[in-house]
Amino acid sequence: MQTAHILAFDIGTTGVKTCLFAVSDTISLLAFDSAGYGLYTKPDGSAEQVFDEWWDALCKTSKAVLAQNKLPSDAVIDGISFCSQMQGMVLLGEDGLPVRNPMSYMDQRARKQLKDGMAYGPQIAGSNIPRLLKSLKYTGAVAASVKDPVWKYKWVEENEPEVFARARYWVDVKESLISKMTGNAVMTRDSAFAALIYDIHKGEWSAPVCKMLGVDLKHLPPIIESADQAGALLPAAAADLGLTAGIPVFGGGGDASLIPVGAGACAAGDTHVYSGTSGWVSTAVTKSIVDTSAMIAAVVGAQNGLYNYFGELETAGKCLEWVKDHLALDEIGLFIKKEHVAEGFETKYTSLYDYLGEVIDSTAAGSGGVIFTPWLHGNRCPFEDPNARGMFFNVSLDTGKTELIRAVVEGVCYHLRWFLEVSAKKVTPSGTLRFVGGGALSDVTSQILADVTGKVIEVVDNPQNAGAVGAAAVAAVGLGLLPNLEATKVLIPAVKSFTPNPDNAAVHARNFAVFQQLYKANKKLFAELNS
Repeated sequence: MQTAHILAFDIGTTGVKTCLFAVSDTISLLAFDSAGYGLYTKPDGSAEQVFDEWWDALCKTSKAVLAQNKLPSDAVIDGISFCSQMQGMVLLGEDGLPVRNPMSYMDQRARKQLKDGMAYGPQIAGSNIPRLLKSLKYTGAVAASVKDPVWKYKWVEENEPEVFARARYWVDVKESLISKMTGNAVMTRDSAFAALIYDIHKGEWSAPVCKMLGVDLKHLPPIIESADQAGALLPAAAADLGLTAGIPVFGGGGDASLIPVGAGACAAGDTHVYSGTSGWVSTAVTKSIVDTSAMIAAVVGAQNGLYNYFGELETAGKCLEWVKDHLALDEIGLFIKKEHVAEGFETKYTSLYDYLGEVIDSTAAGSGGVIFTPWLHGNRCPFEDPNARGMFFNVSLDTGKTELIRAVVEGVCYHLRWFLEVSAKKVTPSGTLRFVGGGALSDVTSQILADVTGKVIEVVDNPQNAGAVGAAAVAAVGLGLLPNLEATKVLIPAVKSFTPNPDNAAVHARNFAVFQQLYKANKKLFAELNS
């Protein structure tokens, strides 16, 4: 197989990871750089980002990757591709640029719009029954969450009519960057599905659902496949990125679509677990499946004929980041030990997260009975509630900071186990789980996940780049190097495996049973404090 060099942008919630790959008989990472950007939240539930910050981060990392001089002297960049956060809402003007700040998937301002459009009258799982049935008929899903993009669209229409009047297209995150790069407005099929107004039977925007929800079809761009070329890199964008004009730009895919590809879990029946800023459990299936009671649906993937049965946690790795900022690095000048771990820190630890891993591993399974709920920005599965919040339950005089930190990791894993158990009502998760994302860099976290779920956990090389690997695979298919995305499975073997420790099963079973009851027991109190 000939070698192609592909630049892949993995556009996360709080930063971009830019990877240069050589794709032939293997997918080899040649160079890497990353840059952060803001996620701006307010008490009203808003969560916005700034397009220029996204673009600046792409330009900075693209130039940095090229400056590493890992590209062979006679080689060129053969393609550009993307893996991206999903269910954002970006309104583009006639010039192809946003008319307002992009709204993150985490934005939950549109409670009124959800109530007016879906959550009224006779309901099942919080949705008007006739509207729910109509949505399921056409789209295989239903816009039942305040965070779903259509309600953000309706929020702008009602609250910012002058801005809305300037909108030409509604797109998702990566598509706004494709527009900047190529001048073309498109939506990949998986992004279109995530808007929850896509007809899964006809493969087009659903006119009946759009009419029902009040979406103007003229705002919806053409739908393309993930491996389709969206356009060619324009000269101005090429200059910003440090690239050559004319490079093919491919549609790419959302993180939920491409991370399973990069995890090597892209065949029917494969299950993977992701822990980055957010977290999820996903099993590849061959048909549309919905469990409205648990807010789980089989979402359209990057591969034709496959869906990802998908349950998402809004804050997974974000919880550990919170621990880093507010427990490990104390805001009042105290420290986890009687020494400042930042002094001489680099000589022993690769990162503060490595140090936290050591701390966690020194604490017994079960965290001394302390349980953490990882709902720092509400929750959507297996229950939808923007008012839900995180808490430490069962703290005693014997509880120390190490127990609290371990409880956070265990709490995320308990929620992931909850996904597995709810998913098992409709599908059969695989016996071995592929684990990817930044969380999979920690052997301690991987072992805790194995112990909590009772499943063998496999980790691939560079698990934090699984989305970018999937983006490279999409471009390789588009360039004709691979026949389909499933062909990448043999190129991505596991490099580590973690077997459940039976000695920890009982304490996790006990804690998990309590964990599942904490939301129901506190639902009214969450609403009283946060609604």
